[in-house]
Amino acid sequence: MAVKISRRGSIPPFIVMDVLRAANERAAAGGDVLHLEVGQPSTAAPEWVIRSAEEALRSDNLGYTEALGLSELRSRLAQFYRARYGVTVPSERIVITTGSSGAFLLAFLAAFDAGDKVALTAPSYPAYKNILSALGIEAIEIPVGEETHFQPTPEVLAKYAGTIDGLIVASPSNPTGSMLTPGALEAVDRWCATNGVRFVSDEIYHGITYGTPAKTALASGSPAIVVNSFSKYFSMTGWRLGWMVVPSDLIRSIECLAQNLFVAPPTLSQLAALAVFDCLDELDDNVARYARNRALLLEQLPRAGFRRIAPPDGAFYLYADVGHLTNDSSEFCRRMLNEIGVAATPGIDFDIARGNQTVRFCYAGSEADTIAAAERLKEWLK
Repeated sequence: MAVKISRRGSIPPFIVMDVLRAANERAAAGGDVLHLEVGQPSTAAPEWVIRSAEEALRSDNLGYTEALGLSELRSRLAQFYRARYGVTVPSERIVITTGSSGAFLLAFLAAFDAGDKVALTAPSYPAYKNILSALGIEAIEIPVGEETHFQPTPEVLAKYAGTIDGLIVASPSNPTGSMLTPGALEAVDRWCATNGVRFVSDEIYHGITYGTPAKTALASGSPAIVVNSFSKYFSMTGWRLGWMVVPSDLIRSIECLAQNLFVAPPTLSQLAALAVFDCLDELDDNVARYARNRALLLEQLPRAGFRRIAPPDGAFYLYADVGHLTNDSSEFCRRMLNEIGVAATPGIDFDIARGNQTVRFCYAGSEADTIAAAERLKEWLK
C-alpha cells in the first residue's frame, strides 16, 4: 500500500529558480551566461558587514538569540525607521526573520486561517500565492495593468469588499518595479481598514527607487504588517535575514510560531547586520549602478524590439511585453538562454493568465554584463 504524500508540496515551482538551475548547468558545461533572471544584487555584502561577521565568528559562541531576534538589531531597526521615514516604531513590534520568506510564512500563519481569502495583484511575486496555497489559504488574484500603474486602487478593490480577509501589496513591486504614490498607498491602506482587511505591505525593495523615495505603510499609523529584508538594498541575500513590523495584537502569536518553526533567525547574520546601517553610502553606490543599468536597458531594449515596458519606478526589474514575438514566454526564455546565453525569467512565473507574453529582466548585475546582454538581444532579434 502506498504511503500518503501531502498535497501541500503540489504547489507550482518558483520558475526563476528553475531558470537559474538551467543557467548554472550551461555554465558548468562551459557556456557563458549573462544573469538577468534572479532578483539579487551582484555585489557582496558591504566590507564592514563581512569584517563584523569575521569578528563574531572568533568572539561569539553563536548560540540562539530570542525567537523574535537580537534585541540590539531590533533597536537598530527602530532607529533606522526614525532616520529614514520619520516614523516611530517600538522595537518590541519588530520581528527578525529568516529572510522575508520566513516573514511571509509567519505573517500568513498568524493573520489568516485555512480557508481564508487573501488578495494579491497579478502580476506579482509568485511565492505569495504559493505559500498561501500550501497553508490552505485561498489566493485571489487581481489583474492589474497600465491603467492603474500595475498597482491596486480602492476602485479596483471595491468589487472584493466583504469577500477577502487580507491584501498583499508590494511597492516597489516585483516583477514590474511600479510604485504606489504616498497618496495612493494611504488610500489602499484606508480601504483595508474600512473593510476589515488585513493589509500586508511588502517593502523589500525600499531604498532602490529612481526619483521619489518609497513611503512605508507605517507612516500613517497603519496597523499593516510590513515586511522587509536585508537581501535587496542591503545586499545580504545569502545571509537569509529579514524583518517585519507587526501590530501589537500579533506579536505573541508570531513569537510562538517563530519559536516552534525556526527557534531563532541566524545568529551570525544578525550580528553582522548590526554594521550594515553604517554602510549606507556604499549601498547607495549600488543603487546608482542599478540606475545606470536601468537607463541603458530602457534605451536599448526598445531597439531590440521590447517596446512596451512596465514603469520601473523602483526595484531592479524591467517587465517587458513580448506578445509580438511569442505566445510562450517559457520557450522564449529557453531559446534566449540556449542561443545567446542571456538568462531571463518568463512572465508565467508572475502571472499565470497573461504571463505567456511577458518577460522579466533583472538589471542588478554589472554594467558590463548589462551592456553585453543588450547587444546580444539586439543582434538576436534583428
